[in-house]
Amino acid sequence: VEIVESGGGTVQPGGSLKLRCVHPGVSFSISGIAWYRQAFGKQRELVASISGYDDPNYAESVKGRFTIFTDVRENAVYLQMNDLKPEDTAVYYCNPPSSGEGDDWGRGTQVIVSS
Repeated sequence: VEIVESGGGTVQPGGSLKLRCVHPGVSFSISGIAWYRQAFGKQRELVASISGYDDPNYAESVKGRFTIFTDVRENAVYLQMNDLKPEDTAVYYCNPPSSGEGDDWGRGTQVIVSS
């Protein structure tokens, strides 16, 4: 099972990016799916999650700026990120909401927000 995250890049503050993750090993409707991020020198944190027909959940720091959504035909999850801030700089990963360090992770996709 290969988890593939993509869509990262370097943007200026206030810019936007849309991340994409294909996760073949997960049924989104059963386990849900989430985006995480890990900034340099910090622990990985959950950014946004979505499960079944429940409303998505977001970290306080990204509410109103990020939107998580899925495409069940592709088994892909997206993260639309608007009004990006320097503190959003991190490597972004996707995995079910219950994932821990002992689970398999993809390589992630790097997001850099800098002027």
